[in-house]
Amino acid sequence: MPRYNAPFEIHVHGDVQLRADVTFAQIQEALTPLWQYAGAKSLADGATSVYEEEPGIRFEQKEHVLQLCWTVAGDEDFRQALDEMAMALNELSDRGAAIEITFYDTEFDEEEEGDPEDESRDDFIMLFVGPNPAAIMQVQRDLLVEDVVNLMERHFDGAELSGVVAEIDKLFGERFDALVNSLEIGKRPRGTGGSGGSGGGGHGGGRRPRHLH
Repeated sequence: MPRYNAPFEIHVHGDVQLRADVTFAQIQEALTPLWQYAGAKSLADGATSVYEEEPGIRFEQKEHVLQLCWTVAGDEDFRQALDEMAMALNELSDRGAAIEITFYDTEFDEEEEGDPEDESRDDFIMLFVGPNPAAIMQVQRDLLVEDVVNLMERHFDGAELSGVVAEIDKLFGERFDALVNSLEIGKRPRGTGGSGGSGGGGHGGGRRPRHLH
């Protein structure tokens, strides 16, 4: 059922490259936690965002890309729906991908002078999906490199940062080796000669603008 007076508007944003053999029926099944949370009876019914200017949930069949730019009213329990969706998308994905989720506090008014202790409950998290741990670590590595390089280029020339990128690669390599132990689960995350992806992890420092395709 639609959630009235929900404490959050929750925006889900990202592109996921799917395997070439994935069908619409499989996508609908994987995204069941989202469209059911929105009170819909099918993906076609629930793919529309609460904001008309947002594309919502779309599957570009020619490129086999699942595009998410979708907002729903909800509460903290939406995190469980995200976990279930991520597990299902892992099975359908062709490579690692990052999905941004922003929780906007609908009850907080930045313009209103109230109790100083009243703070926005806005939150921002990154959800990573991929066909295997190596693919997920690769996209995590690329996002971290981009964030670090963008920050440090304010003070250093890009050519001076190769050592920093090498240290990041070393950290991810060590994490991957610890995960693998004696199991063969794929290739280690590697440097790509630059940064990839966009975004970052953790909590946002202030309200983030919605993304529109």
